[in-house]
Amino acid sequence: MAEAADFPGTSPSPARRWLRRTAALLAVAPLLAGMVQLSAEPAAHATTPSAPADATGSNTVDVSLDKLTPTAPSDGDTLTVSGTVTNEGKQPVTGAQVGLRLGPVLNGRSQIDSAAKRTGYRPGADGTEVGGKYVKKFSKLAPGIRQDFSISVPVKALDLGADGVYQLGVSLTGRTTAQPWTQVLGFERTFLPWQADAADTKTKTTYLWPLISTSHLTAETGSDEQQTPVFTDDDLAKELAPGGRLEQMLSLGRQLDVTWVVDPDLLASVDHMTRNYRVQTADGKGTTAGRNQAVAKEWLNKLEQTVQDEKVVALPFADPDLASLAHNGRAVTGSLGQLKDATDAGVMAVDSILHVKPQSDFAWPVEGALDPSIVDVSTSAGAHSVIVRSDSLREGDALPYTPNAARPIGGGTTAIVADARLSTAFQGDMTGAENSTLAVQQFLAQSLMVTLQDPDRQRSIVVAPQRMPSASQAQTMAKALTALSDERWTEPQDLSAAAKAKPDPAATTQVPSAKAYPASLRKQELPKSAFLSIQGTQNKLKRFQTILSEPDRVITPFGRAIDREMSTSWRGRAAEAATFRQGVGRYLTTLVEQVALIDKSDAKLSGRSATIPVTVQNNLVQGVDHMVLRLTSENPTRLKIDGEAYSERPVKVSGGHAQSVKFTTTANANGPVPVYAQLYTEDGQPYGDRVQFDVNVTEITLTVMLVIAGGVLLLVLAGFRMYTQRKRAARKPVEEGSEDGHDGEPGAEPGQDDPEQPSDPTPDTAPESTGPSDTGERVDR
Repeated sequence: MAEAADFPGTSPSPARRWLRRTAALLAVAPLLAGMVQLSAEPAAHATTPSAPADATGSNTVDVSLDKLTPTAPSDGDTLTVSGTVTNEGKQPVTGAQVGLRLGPVLNGRSQIDSAAKRTGYRPGADGTEVGGKYVKKFSKLAPGIRQDFSISVPVKALDLGADGVYQLGVSLTGRTTAQPWTQVLGFERTFLPWQADAADTKTKTTYLWPLISTSHLTAETGSDEQQTPVFTDDDLAKELAPGGRLEQMLSLGRQLDVTWVVDPDLLASVDHMTRNYRVQTADGKGTTAGRNQAVAKEWLNKLEQTVQDEKVVALPFADPDLASLAHNGRAVTGSLGQLKDATDAGVMAVDSILHVKPQSDFAWPVEGALDPSIVDVSTSAGAHSVIVRSDSLREGDALPYTPNAARPIGGGTTAIVADARLSTAFQGDMTGAENSTLAVQQFLAQSLMVTLQDPDRQRSIVVAPQRMPSASQAQTMAKALTALSDERWTEPQDLSAAAKAKPDPAATTQVPSAKAYPASLRKQELPKSAFLSIQGTQNKLKRFQTILSEPDRVITPFGRAIDREMSTSWRGRAAEAATFRQGVGRYLTTLVEQVALIDKSDAKLSGRSATIPVTVQNNLVQGVDHMVLRLTSENPTRLKIDGEAYSERPVKVSGGHAQSVKFTTTANANGPVPVYAQLYTEDGQPYGDRVQFDVNVTEITLTVMLVIAGGVLLLVLAGFRMYTQRKRAARKPVEEGSEDGHDGEPGAEPGQDDPEQPSDPTPDTAPESTGPSDTGERVDR
């Protein structure tokens, strides 16, 4: 009773409980005195040096507390405690007995912490055995043998007093050959929250329920109209399947009163899986068809049904690492702009896929750790509230209770301070029944203690668990929240309501300095080099999209891939993060290089002017436009392009086609002249590699002219001779015909073919080749 009276805000116990408990204490006082005398004899008998360490032997037997129901009992309930005992010693234990020990009521949250950290049995601090028929006996426990136990005791038999948190222990007593007296050989402790009736003032509790996963989608899409997405692996299907992590989060969460916190990238990925999708092979050299459409559809449909009329908080797309941005990416141009794009994209994704209007004005840094730069980055994308944790925004010792979660931190920004003890309660390995049971009981104990700190002052608290709980952690969380559902000392509220709660004037509003940011978290951040790599991808994407006829087919997949490069999920996975960034960059480079100039060999120019063709190849599935091809002479005094040092032509090429662009050149001297062709975007930025070749100008000399003139003269003379011969031949038959008396066509007999006449050379009309010219090609003038 002294402990209860000293506890601030503890309500007085009913008179009947006070009388019963007092009488019980008076009755057992002589017995306790006798037990002290009896226990002194074994202590005196143990004279060996190791005796003090083995006085209780409470580590000889491992006691595992696997189940405790109900987790928060009330009047009329029967408490059942189940588990196992295993003899880990080398000697058998005889006269073994498992019993329950009810310890004192605890007077604060720090006492719960201390008790949870204690190991082994401590006489006086761990209570006395309930005893009687509420025990489980074993005649003998052999070494290495495990035995199950289950003890049920009516709550009224525990004689609980004032409302509060009691320590509950499970002990195994027995004897060994080395220590042949009855003593505690194994011990496990937990907590029993006791609230007999509903509290007059309940603590409003907000529990965040995160649906977040790692990145699985690449930037790559198919060339089909639907742009079939490509996944790095099909592991997301395992999380969505029955029993998987995300399936458990959804199935359990839909039965609870929680605030859903969603990464839109997860929704987009699952939405893509509901249709045709591809999965990269293990060697990364190919893809296979994804086959888990049914699993994705079932999960997404169930989620959509669940969140209707519920509060949904949308994180920026792919859950960007705000701390990494603040510490390493803030100074890199484009990083904060990408965060704003991710925020807008996240809202659109949630709205279009789940058909609900999400809230997007909450920022959630990693583990709720805060410093001024993180606040600045968080608010730069439109957030007005930042979810922090109380082990970052620490309260002073002067405040004897847990204050409201919301408090102003300047600049119109509200810090939502999640309770660190409750938020980290389920971070350990929850696959074992004992760990899960102990975590639930400690969570409930801390929750009740918040209410009992100041029973007349209603508080509003927030619980922000780890971002990606495992399936077993999710099950344990749900078990704890189910225990709170009877609303004896808490009542649920959503995150928006918690953000609007009246701030406690005594609560701290001082944002920790940059030096106070945990070094362990800083080591896991994305380095500055990652943001420089992202910047390079952004710049290349901006240049690329300006030439495309359908830029959205590239902007959307690459924009979201860049969001994924900044994801919080890369923490602790630096190598995988680098591989993902490199993959995005390589694929973008591959697409950019699909639009290029075809290599050209040197050209020969026989004369003073000629037309030079340059070919642009577009191997993309969509057309390119808004480009300029520039042909430049490096020696314009000898060779001009369209009368200038360089000339430009607009370029527009359909997908999967090539275009030959022609330039007129004028030569002023013999010899080779270097010429290069370069593609440019409309804003004057070079696009792709330039192609360089030589134009070799050959002048026509006097000797050549004389030879040509002589040849022409010979042709003229030969033609004149043929003409005269034909004329003579034609005249002779006419004369002979006149003498014979015959009429007829001069120069031919009936049926005689006309003599062959020389014709003009056949014009070269072959189509122009789009491939590289042969060495020494001549261009048409």
